[in-house]
Amino acid sequence: MKTLFRLLRRLVVLVCIAAVLLTALPPLAREADRLLYPRKYSRQVEQWAAEYELDPLLVYAFIRTESGFDPAATSSVEARGLMQMTEDAFEWVQYRMGDQSGVTYADIFDPEVAIKYGTYMLHLLLTETGDEMLAICSYHAGMGNVSAWLEQENYSKDGKTLDKIPYSDTEWYYNKVSEAKEIYRELYS
Repeated sequence: MKTLFRLLRRLVVLVCIAAVLLTALPPLAREADRLLYPRKYSRQVEQWAAEYELDPLLVYAFIRTESGFDPAATSSVEARGLMQMTEDAFEWVQYRMGDQSGVTYADIFDPEVAIKYGTYMLHLLLTETGDEMLAICSYHAGMGNVSAWLEQENYSKDGKTLDKIPYSDTEWYYNKVSEAKEIYRELYS
């Protein structure tokens, strides 16, 4: 009989431990996910996303995908900063902004500059394409490439939306940004 009571007591303890773990694990997993999908530079992201009428979660997804929130990031094609802009893209955005503040491409490693210019570029692309998928692809492959794809029936049946992204790296990029945005939405909405 004592053995049976010991077994029952152990079983009750195990059930209690399991209940505690089942209750504690989801919030712990959510916090772990938030470490993987942070909202660093939130002041700048929220400010410039609001200024340029963007979803801040999309901006976080771009930064996470582009640089992993490393302001000193530089790519193999010399794109720099949090939102990985090339010098040509920077100058195009600066011209479109009408920015005569004296900011130069050398300043792109400053999170404030990178986020301001990157969000403005994203705003321009969304405005000009009218479509988030096209804007994301344009950010990665350039508007000229995306415009050319839209003119080819094997990539776009209607000339307005992409049915197929012809560059595998751009397709990967689009999927990565879109997935990150959805994860940000799940974690922070």
